[in-house]
Amino acid sequence: MEVTILVQATDESFEILEKARERSRDVLDIAARLTSESQSVQRKRVEAIFKGARQTKTEITRFAATFIILFGSWLLLSGHYDLFHISIGVLCCGLVSHATHDLLFANPRAGDMRVIVKRFITYIPWLLYQIVLSNMHVVRLALGPRNLLDPKIIQFKTKLESDISMVTLANSITLTPGTITVDIRDGVYYVHAVSKKTAEDLMTGEMEDRIAHIFMEADHVYVQDTLDMAPVFVALK
Repeated sequence: MEVTILVQATDESFEILEKARERSRDVLDIAARLTSESQSVQRKRVEAIFKGARQTKTEITRFAATFIILFGSWLLLSGHYDLFHISIGVLCCGLVSHATHDLLFANPRAGDMRVIVKRFITYIPWLLYQIVLSNMHVVRLALGPRNLLDPKIIQFKTKLESDISMVTLANSITLTPGTITVDIRDGVYYVHAVSKKTAEDLMTGEMEDRIAHIFMEADHVYVQDTLDMAPVFVALK
């Protein structure tokens, strides 16, 4: 009798221990799951913080680069350097930079914005040189015989891809005396050229290639692209 009771008590004790072990395993599984989920949530929060910091840094960099370009152009073209006019220039360039900094650096394949800014700055002297040459040609047309004038509308299909690169090309054409961008439709430029020479100079495609080089368009990849982007790849490692 006593042995039977002892055996039953022993069996019940083992059952209690087994149930306690199963409950402990369930509790540990729940704790591990909660810990994993908590770590995942924490990791996502940290990633979101760093991503937000990177986006903020990118936005500030774009704004600063746009402001420098606009304000530098304003100082170059205004000719007024007193406190009042400089203050107005800073205010206007700041407002425009705030509204349009995403437009200037909108190409997602461009990589490092510093490369774009550097290339754009080096493009400006070349454009100014072309403006001077075109001015001299227009003066010759104005003072020379009428048979030199041969106004026409020319059209060409651009290889540029992004909106900002196409706008840059259109404005560069218009800034150059003797040519005016009339319209752009589905990547086709319609340009008014005042003479055969201005039309031929435009159709060489040099201006288009230079602008494509600035924004690293797919159809215009140069060895210099690899050299300029090498520091970025090294930093990513």
